Amino acid sequence: MLSVAHLLAFNLALLLAVASPGPAFLVCVRASLQGGRQEGILTGLGLAVMAGLWTLAALLGLDTIFTLFPYAYTVMKISGALLVMFIAVQTWRGAAKAIVTAPPASSRRAVLRGLLLNLGNPKSILFSAGVLLVIFPPGLSAAEMSLITANQIVLETVVYSVLATLMSRDTVRARYMAFKPSLTRAMALVLGGLGLRLLITS
Repeated sequence: MLSVAHLLAFNLALLLAVASPGPAFLVCVRASLQGGRQEGILTGLGLAVMAGLWTLAALLGLDTIFTLFPYAYTVMKISGALLVMFIAVQTWRGAAKAIVTAPPASSRRAVLRGLLLNLGNPKSILFSAGVLLVIFPPGLSAAEMSLITANQIVLETVVYSVLATLMSRDTVRARYMAFKPSLTRAMALVLGGLGLRLLITS
């Protein structure tokens, strides 16, 4: 049976995962800097919804599917790792480039950007397939699974909204841009390391 303790443990793990450097964090920051607060929030919404869908898939038995069809997991992991490494290379190359403010993307495009990124984001997939199965007890009802999924979508949307709001402020933007080359290269190294780790680990 689902308890408050389960949800608290899940939310703590989720906050740590969302706040740590990764493809989703980077995309939300970049969207906020380029297109403004609304674009950052909408991108974050797309990221949150897709992450929630991965959570639902895990609760419904994603681990069982990967056990029955191990090649599916391998293909997904390798594809996700290559995607992260590609993002890392592009991030490193763009470290010294100024971020130019652009007209905001359409709401649909901003949300779709987040959805597509987390569709192949191994960090989101592995979190769902691993952490969730350790935290929550088996035999959850449909209502409990829905609650967990909705909880994640709301929590991640709030976190990304706060991030977008901060990054769209002039003072925060100015400080970020001052340290952008170093911060961006550090994030690129983290992403590259994550991609390599996914490729070489079983």
